[in-house]
Amino acid sequence: MKEVGKAFDFKLFKRLLKYAQNYRLVFYFVAFTAVAISGVAILRPYLLQLTIDGPIKEKEPNALLIFIILMIGALLLEVLFQLAFIFYANWLGQNVIRDIRNDLFKRMLNFKMKYFDNSAVGRLTTRTVNDIETISSIFSEGLFVIISDLLKMLVVAGFMMFKSWRLSLIVFAIMPLILYATRLFQRAMKVAFEEVRNQVANLNSFVQERITGMKIVQLFTREKIEYDTFKEINEKHKKAWIKTVWYNSIYFPIAELSSSIALGLVVWYGGLNALGGGVVSLGIITAFIDLTQILFRPLRQIADKFNTLQMGMVAANRVFGILDTEASIPDTGTKVLGRTTGVISFEDVYFGYNEDTMVLKGVSFTVQPGETLAIVGATGAGKSTIINLLSRFYEINSGTIKINNIPIQEYTLSSLRKEIAVVLQDVMLFADSILNNITLNNADITEEEVYEAAKAIGVSEFIESLPNGFQYNVKERGTMLSSGQRQLISFLRAYVNKPSILILDEATSSIDSYSEELIQIATERITRGRTSIVIAHRLATIQKADKILVMDAGKVVEMGTHEELLKKEGGYYRKLYEVQFLAEVKE
Repeated sequence: MKEVGKAFDFKLFKRLLKYAQNYRLVFYFVAFTAVAISGVAILRPYLLQLTIDGPIKEKEPNALLIFIILMIGALLLEVLFQLAFIFYANWLGQNVIRDIRNDLFKRMLNFKMKYFDNSAVGRLTTRTVNDIETISSIFSEGLFVIISDLLKMLVVAGFMMFKSWRLSLIVFAIMPLILYATRLFQRAMKVAFEEVRNQVANLNSFVQERITGMKIVQLFTREKIEYDTFKEINEKHKKAWIKTVWYNSIYFPIAELSSSIALGLVVWYGGLNALGGGVVSLGIITAFIDLTQILFRPLRQIADKFNTLQMGMVAANRVFGILDTEASIPDTGTKVLGRTTGVISFEDVYFGYNEDTMVLKGVSFTVQPGETLAIVGATGAGKSTIINLLSRFYEINSGTIKINNIPIQEYTLSSLRKEIAVVLQDVMLFADSILNNITLNNADITEEEVYEAAKAIGVSEFIESLPNGFQYNVKERGTMLSSGQRQLISFLRAYVNKPSILILDEATSSIDSYSEELIQIATERITRGRTSIVIAHRLATIQKADKILVMDAGKVVEMGTHEELLKKEGGYYRKLYEVQFLAEVKE
């Protein structure tokens, strides 16, 4: 599929068939019905020929009735096979794409954050939904239909030769024209559909991002600019589709014209032969009219089904491209972290989101069991990066991160992250109830535990004041709640999971004083007996920390308690305190 002009990729198709192996019986049954359809295709024309040359010509009404019944039986048999073929081919396709979609989503769930940093959400959505749905057409509308049509053409051509090789040669003489046109059509459509898929992905990505960031668009009065950009992208999308329509507009009239010419020549030659007392009978001419349609119709359909097949193969190539991406954090650890009060240590850690730029440059520090470490520093100093690395969202370039004196790579990812609860400044809530956003559908956390935890940290009152209380649907990203309320829900989510290690990433930086007071109370409760790391923003959090880590440009420049750091003349923390925190106290 890497070659744009390549019509079919057997290696890629073989990989798709591996998913169909789970449904072998259905696969074989669909293949059987495809063969059966080709066999029954000649029954009606053959019976029609016998009817005209027999009962009608000999004027035998009883025999005519028998042939009519036989033709009805042949028609019903063909309908029965068509029904079975369509249903089970689609059933097979839907089951295959369900399995592929499951594998794809499972794969994405384990990707590094770096992969999502570099991938547009709209494109990933397109791959997971649109492209995979297109793959189902390979089974339901592409492969088996093509096989059935090819077999049907082969059987019909053989039967035509058996009945009249002269009329058959007339029909076959027209076929190279439509075959050549079909080949050109396939190649052109392959390129066109590749462009269509690209434009669909671009359109999805643009719309998804703008809808998500609509507040920014309107706040900075970008409506006209974004609308103009959308019109440009939409125009490219339209042109890509128009190109496929143009190719169809050229091909199908040519195919129809070829079929009509063949029919005309059959009637002309066959009629002259019949009038001259030749071997061609009226029944054979009538049968050939039907057989020619059956022979040429699959050619037109095959071209159309090849389009479907090629779209499916393009989509499969994109989906398998994600499945083949090696972007997961290696989960090779064998140790289970479990409940821990052990030491957390960073030892000469270097890390960069890009190879050329290091965000952390030789960072070293230790957090003792049950200790609260506050991290302060300017934006971009590397504060949030530390918690990303501790949770193994990214892999360090060099150095060692340990918990309980064991490198975190030796722990299983699930056990490591289970013991770490993170409360972020930018809270992510799902379009679900408050209860489910707190438990994240963890069956081990009961509703009673959630209610008790909410009471313990003083947030139950505001939750119960909402319509339906804990069953209140917060909508996408929690838009029905204020930033302070979302923060409280996030804190409660961390609280009910009873983590060994608590991380607060500037969790009180964008909330009101009332919510901050609630979180301060909860912080005191949840940090007891737990190792805590707090990316500091508010003065109260820093003053109560057991140790403060001061960072600048990816390096640790100072470390100590609040009082110790304030005593350093000209110290970084003291300057930060005087500029930022003293101003806050004066307020």
